[in-house]
Amino acid sequence: MPGDTPPINFSGLIREGDFVVCGQATAEPVTLTEALMAQAGDLPAFRMMVGPVFSDTFSAACAPNVSFRSYGVIGNARRLAKAGRLDVTPSNYSAFCADFAARRHHADVVLVQLAETGGRLSASLSNDYVIDAARGARLVIAEINPDAPFTFGSEWPGDVPIHIRVAARRPPVELPSPPLDDVSQRIAAHAASLIADGSTLQFGVGRIPDAILSSLSHARHLGIHSGLISDAVVDLIERGAVTNAEKGIDAGITVTNQVIGTRRLYRFVHENKAVAVRPTSYTHGQGVLARINRLVAINSALQVGLDGSVNSETLNGIAIGAIGGQLDFVRGANASPGGRAIIALPATASDGTSRIVAHVETVTTPRADVDAIVTEWGIAELRGCGLAERARRMIAIAAPEHRDALSEQLRGRPR
Repeated sequence: MPGDTPPINFSGLIREGDFVVCGQATAEPVTLTEALMAQAGDLPAFRMMVGPVFSDTFSAACAPNVSFRSYGVIGNARRLAKAGRLDVTPSNYSAFCADFAARRHHADVVLVQLAETGGRLSASLSNDYVIDAARGARLVIAEINPDAPFTFGSEWPGDVPIHIRVAARRPPVELPSPPLDDVSQRIAAHAASLIADGSTLQFGVGRIPDAILSSLSHARHLGIHSGLISDAVVDLIERGAVTNAEKGIDAGITVTNQVIGTRRLYRFVHENKAVAVRPTSYTHGQGVLARINRLVAINSALQVGLDGSVNSETLNGIAIGAIGGQLDFVRGANASPGGRAIIALPATASDGTSRIVAHVETVTTPRADVDAIVTEWGIAELRGCGLAERARRMIAIAAPEHRDALSEQLRGRPR
């Protein structure tokens, strides 16, 4: 941070035992969070809520009197988890946000990044639990960032007071698209075959979602209704693949809960009425998702079992992922007319072990909800299949070097 004077002095603002909630992902108010972490050792012990972390603000070296909490382990939050400093609440993202609205979770202090245009304020890059947390908070501190885009749907409510305003000292966090690799592109080629013209897409961040979106430039009349959008969406819109014309609701509008990308994306969404950053109750609501035509949910996983059970949360008993919106969108896509729920993942982990396993250690999406599993080796269509047929189809999309071992594990199981 430039200069020696901190942008805010938290002494006297943070009280013993406070629960501090800050904006997540690219909506993190970095000027405020950096100042808070720099001063934390001189403050009373407090708890801090983080979501996905894409900055370098929070580390294992943070003051020991700060305890961290999250609904998953995403991005640089893994540093805290690895150090044993992150308490994970296993919750669907929609339910986690709803708990703040219902006051089951209560924030004492809220730190938020806002955009301002013509005296109007916008939550900008994320319309999540922070606004509901702010409604019941003792203290709301807003970082006004001139480089944050003003987005529609995320207007800051007039009945939620802002007690302290601070000028941002740096632009919003960016998350560039990762380079595509051969495995991701092979997965994308299979997944794209399941996505028809006129489909509405939901997806996450990372190589596989970006690879799938990149493979759809030939498609027509696609729509977007997602928990997040990335730079890849701008490509599809500019190429004419996304028109949002056949969604059944929100015609002509790209709907998202979060904006996660680079300045290119931020410039695109700024005061763009064709993009709506809406609350989780809308973006993840089952009643809303069921009304969307041909909703295709694209999510990833750490493991998939031979019965189709999906694990996106833990490996070897250690939390390294999240439930997030996966189950919300899987069930929403299953309820959507013509919808598909795709779980896409590499067949092999970085250490060479199979990600197709006999049994998953944690069930994120139950086998009863699964539709199609995609790896670089093909597609396993599981909806309506019995357990024996599911296992055969899953083994067929495992890496060849692991298929014999999986077949051996299958012997003796019910067929």
